[in-house]
Amino acid sequence: MRRLDNDWEFTFRWSDAFGRGEGAAERVRLPHTVRQSPLHGAGPQDYETVCGYRRWVTVPAEAAGGRLFLQFDGAAHIAQVYVNGRKLAEHRCGYTGFRVEITDAAPAGERALVAVKLDCTENPAVPPFGFVIDYLTYGGLYRDVWLDVRPKKMISELFVHTPDLHTARVSCQAPGPVRYEILDDATGKIVARGEGEGQLDISVPDARPWSVQTPCLYRCRATLLCSGDVQQTVFGFRTAVFRADGFYLNGEKLFLRGLNRHQCYPYMGYAAPEALQREDARILKHELACNAVRTSHYPQSQYFLDECDRQGLLVLTEIPGWQHIGGEAWKEQTCENVRQMVLENRNHPSVILWGVRINESLDDTDFYARTNAIAHQLDPSRATTGIRYVEMGDVQEDVFAFNDFSHTGNNPGVRSRKEICADPDKAFLVTENNGHMFPTKSYDTWQRRQEHALRHARVMDGAMASGEHAGFFSWCMFDYPTHQDFGSGDRVCYHGVMDAFRNPKLAAAVYASQGEERPVLEVGSLSIGDYPGGDVGTVWVFTNAQQVRLYKNGEHAATLTDEHWQALPHGPMAVTDAAVGWWGGQAVCWRFDAVQDGKVVASVTKKPSARFHLQAAVSHRELTEGDTYDTAAVRLRLVDEYDNLASYVQIPVRFSLEGPGQLVGPDTAVLEGGCGGTYVRTAGAPGQITLTVTTDQTEPVTLRFTVRS
Repeated sequence: MRRLDNDWEFTFRWSDAFGRGEGAAERVRLPHTVRQSPLHGAGPQDYETVCGYRRWVTVPAEAAGGRLFLQFDGAAHIAQVYVNGRKLAEHRCGYTGFRVEITDAAPAGERALVAVKLDCTENPAVPPFGFVIDYLTYGGLYRDVWLDVRPKKMISELFVHTPDLHTARVSCQAPGPVRYEILDDATGKIVARGEGEGQLDISVPDARPWSVQTPCLYRCRATLLCSGDVQQTVFGFRTAVFRADGFYLNGEKLFLRGLNRHQCYPYMGYAAPEALQREDARILKHELACNAVRTSHYPQSQYFLDECDRQGLLVLTEIPGWQHIGGEAWKEQTCENVRQMVLENRNHPSVILWGVRINESLDDTDFYARTNAIAHQLDPSRATTGIRYVEMGDVQEDVFAFNDFSHTGNNPGVRSRKEICADPDKAFLVTENNGHMFPTKSYDTWQRRQEHALRHARVMDGAMASGEHAGFFSWCMFDYPTHQDFGSGDRVCYHGVMDAFRNPKLAAAVYASQGEERPVLEVGSLSIGDYPGGDVGTVWVFTNAQQVRLYKNGEHAATLTDEHWQALPHGPMAVTDAAVGWWGGQAVCWRFDAVQDGKVVASVTKKPSARFHLQAAVSHRELTEGDTYDTAAVRLRLVDEYDNLASYVQIPVRFSLEGPGQLVGPDTAVLEGGCGGTYVRTAGAPGQITLTVTTDQTEPVTLRFTVRS
């Protein structure tokens, strides 16, 4: 397939003349958002429009005698596709990809005008719309568009799943026998072959299993013998089974530890290119030590799921929706969304659960019998679930998933199965917790930020200790813009364990500290000015070390352990007045040493300081410019001389860029809670980009990027 992301023209208001190629328009590249959104105060007014996209496509000469398709990976939300003025298709879901055959409308060797009339409004005729929604839905051709030239006789719907760890069960739609080759995706070596029509089992005795620790991938290459048409897909040898007592991956019980993820980004909305999609999967796995993610509340980018495959990150993905169930036409569209979600994503080994129920909707027995049946018919290898907030009810899905917001700080972290689920034989998941019960900004008081982290720890500990839960997906990965009915006065939901730029709040350390990949040590505030009357009370330390040794002015004061928790692999450790005595005194220097197997693996120093400097974390410095643009994320933190976050210093930062690139967002912003960020995007040419970040209180930071074509 050939990517068609460059050379588009865009108008914010569609007209039939625009669709015929008439009139001036703005030149844009995909992924594209109809309008950049502000960090605060974003709303539907930023994207609700019926807009238009168009571009000329030269149809390859080799398309003669074959078939030609346009593939749209994401168009929010109702797309009508025209070729040379002729309407060929309408797609009514902003979150699933779709293909349009244009063979008859675009002759080989000629130019064809492709135009898309795109309804970006929150149209109640299609999910998730019809009532209020706790997230913004943006608009635009926000994922890639492709041109696919195929022979007249072709393969479609290639599907591979693994009933056991050494068998690839393959099938496709094809007008004749197909040769299947199984390749090791890392080496390209063919490890097994098979040939036939219909479903076929291919044995791979030496297959390496796909797991969260070793996500080994294979590739299935299918060749239609009568025409030579080739289709490929990546998959993994793995089994994923939910039982009443939990989740089993490859026959071994695994507790799911995950977060919910929206697909939005500051300024650009949904229109984030491949590198940023992959970066979120990396952050979840390696910075937050999650082994699972829920794509709330809609299917997400193929690049994100590809990276989950490669990172070993398990996925619950679900259909678009939020509480509301519409009429019969609306329900029929939801059933179509289930079909599209499953067909588009069923080869990803990372996907272990289909969410076939509108998030937090009430029971509708006939409707959900249909959605479950569609998922099971198209993919018999995976379980279904449906996210609910109503107790008991009609559990039609294979896994009972419940949004448990019961924890309020001084009660159990989770509720028991018998309180909320009428079927003791169902696997049992928490799919949301915390969130709106305790929204926390990165610049909130220290006590609130610490309590935010502790609430996540208590829920995690309770779910792991219960023996009933297969796992949990906490709400949520990062702060996100929302409708005015939700969030704070600036229309932002501050529910994340990270801010919108993916800078970690303290709660992120609860997740990071459950991993073993790198030493983690985060310490609460020891400044008496953070506490009423200077009464520090208990301060918590978040670490994955066996113990933490605390020193006051170089003298050992206490040794800390995680004795307060039932089941957490690495629970927070308490520092109390009783352990260290009075916290005051002039220029007290506190040092925390994380100790693992007798060795100090991390150290944190807490001492009054107002000598600040900027730290910058960059997603990648080697950018690629070609058939689409590339974008790097820059995360900023203001820290003191001991590298402690200066969470109360909210100062302006200025961004200056030189070279073949551009900023996404403003050139001046304010650090919030000591954190901020920006994005650097390529601009059509190779070369060197230099980004300089300045404040009035620190030395400038210079970041350099290389753009290759």
